[in-house]
Amino acid sequence: MGDSFLKKQLREYKQFWAERFPFTHVYSTFITRQDSLPSWSDSDVNEFIASDPLHGPTLKTTREAANIALAGSAIGAVSTAGLAWKYSRSLHGAGLAFLGGGVFGWTFGQEIADHWYHQLYRLDTMAAQVKFMEWWEKKCQSHRQRRS
Repeated sequence: MGDSFLKKQLREYKQFWAERFPFTHVYSTFITRQDSLPSWSDSDVNEFIASDPLHGPTLKTTREAANIALAGSAIGAVSTAGLAWKYSRSLHGAGLAFLGGGVFGWTFGQEIADHWYHQLYRLDTMAAQVKFMEWWEKKCQSHRQRRS
């Protein structure tokens, strides 16, 4: 007879959001692990960047762009909160301005990074991050096997 109306709507709803937010599917193998991966350092990331000629440069560019976005977020948060505090002397207003300015600054910082790195949106940053995570997982497994 088929699915009920509600089941059909729920399936279509899940499919709709899965298409718009593919990271939940892409990163699910790393998110749902029984034991988490150990932390990595900048030297580990640099080792991956040097070892992978295809995804390494993309990951390096992504990390540099994230630093620009983070700087934009900090500048936006502090300056907006400062203006709100100067003119209102309201702690909750300054707090909300801090959050709003941080979000705006992050977004503006991403736009700056996108232009600075010449159309960053064309790079497959998610694939580069997944390749790094796979590389890191293999590296950690090989270190565990050597110790055993």
